[in-house]
Amino acid sequence: MSELRYIDAILGPQQPGSTPETVPTDEDALDAYSQVVAGVARRLAPSVANLRVARKVRGGRTFEGAGSGVVITPDGFLLTSAHVVGSPDATGRAAFVDGRELDFTVVGIDPLSDLAVLRTTDDVDLIPAELGDAERLRVGQLVVAIGNPFGFAGSVTAGVVSALGRSLATRAGQATRFVENVIQTDAALNPGNSGGALVNGRGQVVGVNTAVAGVGLGLAVPINSSTRRIIGALMSDGKVRRAYLGIAGGSRPVPPKLAAEIGRDVGVEIVQVVDGSPAARAGLRPEDLVVAVDDSPVRGADDLQRLMVGEMIGRSVTVTVFRDGALRRVEVVPVELEI
Repeated sequence: MSELRYIDAILGPQQPGSTPETVPTDEDALDAYSQVVAGVARRLAPSVANLRVARKVRGGRTFEGAGSGVVITPDGFLLTSAHVVGSPDATGRAAFVDGRELDFTVVGIDPLSDLAVLRTTDDVDLIPAELGDAERLRVGQLVVAIGNPFGFAGSVTAGVVSALGRSLATRAGQATRFVENVIQTDAALNPGNSGGALVNGRGQVVGVNTAVAGVGLGLAVPINSSTRRIIGALMSDGKVRRAYLGIAGGSRPVPPKLAAEIGRDVGVEIVQVVDGSPAARAGLRPEDLVVAVDDSPVRGADDLQRLMVGEMIGRSVTVTVFRDGALRRVEVVPVELEI
């Protein structure tokens, strides 16, 4: 049966004067959504590696972990999740869709942001992914998760941003930190997707897939100005230096009169001061309401974390608190956070 007669059998014979129908090609059959996902997958696949993490044993090494990584420079730097590689002395192999398998070492690891930077030991010309800005994401926006779950290279799942502004608890030794503004997506994530790319519709990496939050829910560490600084520090220094005050607290509304005075309606209430910490030595105490550090506004714990950069270690910092109905300025000298 000819193609035209086949169409007639399904749709009925053509009417006089009408133009013959044509069977759509596979490309024509792709709707706009599918075209975006397929285009993003095609663009990012060469930049996403399957990672096999090894540990040294007598007589060689054994591979015991797996995950994904994203190429960020042509000369072999890769970005992944800290929990994928586990330790600074880990080694392994990165496999790419073109068939290449390259040894890698850990350049830097930061468990408190769940990010790590690797570098291949061979001098190769890799295809880097473009990093985007998660601050521009909106709930409902299309995102694509690309990784290598269970060792299947180039696995792709798509979904939407289902929530923004979530927090992810991380821990390293005795130090606990919350990764702020984590991206929640309904793009299906499998364990091997950890360290892989969460990509927007333009093919830019806006997050690093880090955890499965539940059935149909995944979390990704955002790529933004804060995490870019972390990535840069890992590439140059192998670690991230953070200042430490020794307080724990949470957001709390400020009294209306104070809100009018400082121009914002929320601060961070101290609920605990660690004994012997810089905060304790400076006289900060529970129920103090922190509203600024060195005149930079503090509205939440993420502001405090963002301000506690390495440059503040060992120098006097002015913490403005609301106590007993008045604003007070307390001088604190942060120390380096040990993890």
